[in-house]
Amino acid sequence: MIRLAHGDAVVEIDPAVGNIPLWRVGGRVPLHSAPWRDEAEVQADESLPLVNRRLAGDFLCMPFGADDVEDGPIHGLPANTPWETVAQDVSQATLRLLATPRGATVTKKVQLVGPVLLQTHVIEGGAGEVTLAHHPMARMAEGGRLSFSPKRAALTDPNPQYEGHNLWALNQLRGDLHLDREDGGQWDLRDYPAGHAVEDFAILVEARDARLGWTVLMRNAEDDMLVVLKDPRVLPVTMLWISNGGRDFSPWNGRHRGVIGIEDGCAAGGVGLKAAMAENRVSAFGVPTTLDLGPRHVIRHAMVSLPRPPGWSEVVSVALADDTLTLTERGGATVSVPFPAEHFA
Repeated sequence: MIRLAHGDAVVEIDPAVGNIPLWRVGGRVPLHSAPWRDEAEVQADESLPLVNRRLAGDFLCMPFGADDVEDGPIHGLPANTPWETVAQDVSQATLRLLATPRGATVTKKVQLVGPVLLQTHVIEGGAGEVTLAHHPMARMAEGGRLSFSPKRAALTDPNPQYEGHNLWALNQLRGDLHLDREDGGQWDLRDYPAGHAVEDFAILVEARDARLGWTVLMRNAEDDMLVVLKDPRVLPVTMLWISNGGRDFSPWNGRHRGVIGIEDGCAAGGVGLKAAMAENRVSAFGVPTTLDLGPRHVIRHAMVSLPRPPGWSEVVSVALADDTLTLTERGGATVSVPFPAEHFA
């Protein structure tokens, strides 16, 4: 395990699969690690993809979801095969994926700057098209509330994550953050469905000409905020995976509860690579749903862990200027944190 530290923050990187099983900021643990990561029976079950056996924190998916073009592992080689350390000091590390998916070289840089966790992936060479996404997951003991940068549309996939266990109606296309439910009601996407045993999935398309995409998760019991940041010109969609006890088969067994994936990517949702390579509902908005390999691509992503200020319920703005990230609450209150602006330059 690779361990980095800065201030009161520590992060661990698992080079066997390139994920982040632990990120701690003071007493806060923003990311989720699956409860079966240390269970010998699950780890020995080679019928399960390694990404699911070692499910934790955040990792790079390439392609995102099913590789139904080359029949590769779900979420691709970066999430299922080893990485080697290229360089490391106290607060940052650079790793290289040993495999070369579709002929591409993939490097990962992880850096801690206080409560800020920066990641940069560089993809060079290769041939063909791929989808990709970050896959950070958080867990809530008693639910939470989400805030988003402006979005053009919200969609649900045509197929369920797990048949019969979805709350949101399938194959929707909405112009706001309210989805139809299977029972005929409506659901505000800003609320986590804590009282429902479900597996759900939604795709949010970033507003046109956006320069900074963001999601803020306020966790109720934990009383904190997780801020997830992206460059929407490279990652034009945010995909929400709700995993709240709906999967009753191994290794989930109904115990994977209160989990949300905030998956910023270049993809068409969970429909598979083949569908993303063709015209689809997301590409109809004029945004790419695959990345063309060959040229050099730089994928920048960041997360920030903060305590929730008293009385905060919804964030309406996240702005980055002069090496400062500023969050504004609905009532006008603000909180700021140092942030290296050149990360998204």
